[in-house]
Amino acid sequence: MNAPVAAIDHRAVLARHGAEVPRYTSYPTAPHFAADAGPALWSELCAGLDEDTPVSVYLHIPFCDRLCWFCGCHTKQTRRYDPVEAYVGSLVEEIAAFRARLGFSPRLGALHLGGGSPSFLAAGDMARLSEALQGAFRFTPDAEISVEIDPSDVTPQALAGLRALELTRASIGVQDFSPEVQAAINRPQSFEETRDVIDELRASGCVTINVDVLYGLPLQTPERLDATVEKVIELQPERIALFGYAHVPHVKKHQTMIRDEDLPGRAARLADAARAARTLTGAGFEPVGIDHFARHGDRLAKAARAGALRRNFQGYTADPHETLIGFGASAISRFFGGHIQNIVPTGLYREAIAAGRPAALRGYRLTRDDEIRGHMIERLMCDFAIDLDALLARFGLAAEPHVRQALRLAATDEDGLAQVAGRRFFIPPEARPLTRIVASWFDAHLQGGTARYSNAV
Repeated sequence: MNAPVAAIDHRAVLARHGAEVPRYTSYPTAPHFAADAGPALWSELCAGLDEDTPVSVYLHIPFCDRLCWFCGCHTKQTRRYDPVEAYVGSLVEEIAAFRARLGFSPRLGALHLGGGSPSFLAAGDMARLSEALQGAFRFTPDAEISVEIDPSDVTPQALAGLRALELTRASIGVQDFSPEVQAAINRPQSFEETRDVIDELRASGCVTINVDVLYGLPLQTPERLDATVEKVIELQPERIALFGYAHVPHVKKHQTMIRDEDLPGRAARLADAARAARTLTGAGFEPVGIDHFARHGDRLAKAARAGALRRNFQGYTADPHETLIGFGASAISRFFGGHIQNIVPTGLYREAIAAGRPAALRGYRLTRDDEIRGHMIERLMCDFAIDLDALLARFGLAAEPHVRQALRLAATDEDGLAQVAGRRFFIPPEARPLTRIVASWFDAHLQGGTARYSNAV
């Protein structure tokens, strides 16, 4: 049992431990995937799939009709639709090639379309993708089908395509409703058009609405963020994601359009995140992980209460499936034994598909040590705790050094970030804004790497 510590000085901790750490949507993180290891590893890992175990599927649509300056995704702006149509053709070919190589149709328990802006797709192309997926997979009766949506590019035709896909969850990007902030990030979007799209989705049978809000944006004052959060609550979503803007202009060159002097500092980011979280919990949302909030009856909240919350390349999820198959340029797949990332540039991706080659490029084969560390990091990110006895029961003697490391870290931590009670290593509530820092203590790849990451809060 740790001795009591004084109130945590978050700014001092950030200065001492470093303010940039991974978001841990995988372990190891993508910068550690090996170049050109993908094709051979892809074939090896796919050989481990079977007909009866459900998998999740991710489709990446790397196109938008407007490039938002805050965006950290692999996407590009296009004013013509024919490149999008051609890309969908490549996706259809990749899905069909996967099915042909496998020799059977796996069960599909969850499908997510991300981007970019999948809501940019024409209804006919959405139907082509749906037909390709139905031909390659067997959808489970309770499959969750989710799509990321930009309300500003949704047309009646797009809504018809989403209905045909039998959408069950929509993730709506809001970021901030303030016109000043929207101008600073090149994201004009009114409350009214957002509300109308949500109403249309609900009328179409979409049962879960998720809304994304960002703090740490340029020209975002406490008053502007507070007003946005209140308006989002008014939309009555089942889930709200409260993300910290990741300013990484060294990676995403379009972010140089955002002036550094317009961004809030660490102290302001911490205060904004804490204040928004209080508002959301006061409105009846339950905190889930480090940055999500959900209504009591939502699947995500239920998973969090049951200790079944997971974290994958899309963030927090109630998806229980171990295997995630990614299709499209830059898409990442997760298997029992490793991770694969597809070719990133869309032109090179399409060339590979047209030539009959796997789109897989980069990869990482997991060691037993990676599996243990990845599990510990995921439990910290999801539960803020590691059950040390459960860790030993799951991984056996191989986990003993990791248990000793956890006990040693808690015993020597002078900042109050981690404690041990009985056989449970945990992050106390007041330290949870710094959870990614604690998770990084168990990252064996972090110290020797050259990758740069986003703010810890």
